[in-house]
Formats: sequence, C-alpha cells, structure tokens
Amino acid sequence: ILLSLHGNYVRIERMSPNNTSVLLIYTGGTIGMIENAETGALESFNFEHLQKHVPELQNFTFRIDTYQFDPPIDSSDMEPSLWAKIVAIINDNYENFDGFVILHGTDTMAYTASALSFMLENLAKPVILTGSQLPIGTLRTDGKENLITSIEIAAAKNTNGEPLVPEVCIFFGNHLLRGNRTTKISAESFSAFVSTNYPPLAQAGVHIHYDENQIARTTSKPLRPHYLMNTNIVVLKLFPGISEQTVRSILNIPGLKGVVLETFGSGNAPVKEWFLYLLKEAVDKGIVIVNVSQCMGGSVQMSRYGTGCKLEDVGVVSGYDSTTEAVLTKLMFLFGHRYSAKVVKENMNRSLSGEITLTLHN
Repeated sequence: ILLSLHGNYVRIERMSPNNTSVLLIYTGGTIGMIENAETGALESFNFEHLQKHVPELQNFTFRIDTYQFDPPIDSSDMEPSLWAKIVAIINDNYENFDGFVILHGTDTMAYTASALSFMLENLAKPVILTGSQLPIGTLRTDGKENLITSIEIAAAKNTNGEPLVPEVCIFFGNHLLRGNRTTKISAESFSAFVSTNYPPLAQAGVHIHYDENQIARTTSKPLRPHYLMNTNIVVLKLFPGISEQTVRSILNIPGLKGVVLETFGSGNAPVKEWFLYLLKEAVDKGIVIVNVSQCMGGSVQMSRYGTGCKLEDVGVVSGYDSTTEAVLTKLMFLFGHRYSAKVVKENMNRSLSGEITLTLHN
C-alpha cells in the first residue's frame, strides 16, 4: 500500500490488477468525529483516524482516494454553495473514478442527495451519501458498516463492466435508497432514513441484493454539471388555525419564487376565501406553489376531494408523491436556471431524476 498526499487529497494505491477506483469525499458529520479520550469532546476527522478505526479499508482490492472539506461542515450549515462544491469535485474527478462516496451529516443529507440528483445531469456513475448516528471511533458505531458497504456499492459493476447503481443514493441502516426519495425520520435509530414512496434499490445483509427493476438506467450522455440554485424558496406548512397574517406575510416575501405548500392528507387545505385569494394572488405574480402532503407516505391527488380541487383551480401545482426535500431543491434548481414560472410548472409535472411517480396519476 502506497500513500501519497495531494492538497486535500489522500490516495491509497494498492498493487492490484483491479482498475476500479472510488473517491471518498468527507464533508463533515458525526461519522468523521473522534472522541478525545481526555476531554470527551468530539474532534474532526482526519485520514489517520479513518485508517485506524476502519482497518477493513485495507482489504479492498481497488484504489480509494479521499478528499476532505477543510474545515469540515456541520450538515446544519450545508447550503447550495457547498452543493456546488461537491458537484465541482465530482465533475473534476469524473473520468478518473468509477464511483463516489460522500460522508455527510445526517440532518440535511436528504436535502443534499435531492439537490445532487438534479445538479448532476446525465449521471452514469454511483454517488452514494452515507454517515452515521454514532462517531466512527465509538464501540457501537454504525459508521463502519455504512462506510464499507457504501464503498462496495460505489465500486460494484455488472458483467458488462457497467456500474450497478448509476444514480445519487443514500445508504443507511442496510438499505440503499434513491437520494431524492428519502427523508430523515429518527435522530437515534440506526435506520434513520426512509423512502416511503419508492422501494429500496438494494438491501445489505450477508450479501447485497440489488433490485435492478428500480435502479435508473445508465445513460450514454456526458455528465452535465449544474451549479446555479435560487434560494428564494420557502416551505409553508399548514396547520389548523393558521392565520391570514401568517400566510400573507410568507407569500409576500420580497423576491419569493417558489413555495412548497405542505398540506393535509392527499393534498387538502382550508377553503377559506382569504386563503384561496392569497394563493391565487401569489400565483398571478409568478410564484410557483407546489402541493406536497405532510404524510410520510402516499401522494397528492388534488382532484380527489373538493378542497384539493380548489387549490388546483387557483393554480397550485401537484407535487405528486415527492418529498419536501425533493420539491424544495427542484424549485431551487429550476429557478436557478432563470426559467419562467410557466417552464418551472411544466417541469414540476415531469420526473427529472426519478423524484416522482407519474404513472400513479396518468
């Protein structure tokens, strides 16, 4: 094993006939924290810690390079400029690696995975996000298995030498999930993420079982990276008794482009005259309002009940079975390209990267 340092990069070169290579990108998060035995404080990751606590990495028969964010980013501070940085790292190294593993804090991992699924257009290689609930140096850490399996998935190929999972995913708690279908549901469970409206792409046990029918097809088009995101988007979560002043204040935020409207059940909302008027007024100003359900599972069906029909009548767009994270980042992505409200609405009714199941509504 030969080690060589290149700026923020660390390369592990193994003398092996296997030409497969994986780039491990550490952004921050619990998985990379090490507890100081003297102070009890959690300290940031470095490559030596990783080598020490995951010696199994030495058993891989292919090259693994690592790239570290310096300083590491707490996932609560993750933002579009850092998503763009990740995209740039992947784009700059795209031809040199067969897959990418991103170590990331769990709190905003689903947002990052959703954003990357849109920003990495024509992706034909695995980009696997993972992390842990416990630091990798602790006795019962889930980080070791998450990391090792993610690397194995990122390197996996079929008999034709093509990647098995050419899309942005989250691997956590033995499940590989489509990135833009995931939501974090637990701050304590090792199964912290769910994808209620789309089945797992793979499940890891003694063997890793891939569901090829659910995995995106490999594209022959060249990778097209995107870096522009518009953050003038807001999430408006409805609740019984929400006031006119609250809704009016939110919908009149200066520069507002899009609203993720979290409604009840299958897309229902109050039918008070003032509420519908404010929505229509916002739509008429060019604000795109997308209806998503507050429920973990199921889909928005605005034509099912009269309350949903009224939202449709004033110009609210269905989010189908998308997650809030996917709709939010999709709106950021589309408005980041300066598309008109009309074009954005049209694209919200299309699956750009497997984020919605349109066949349920056709």
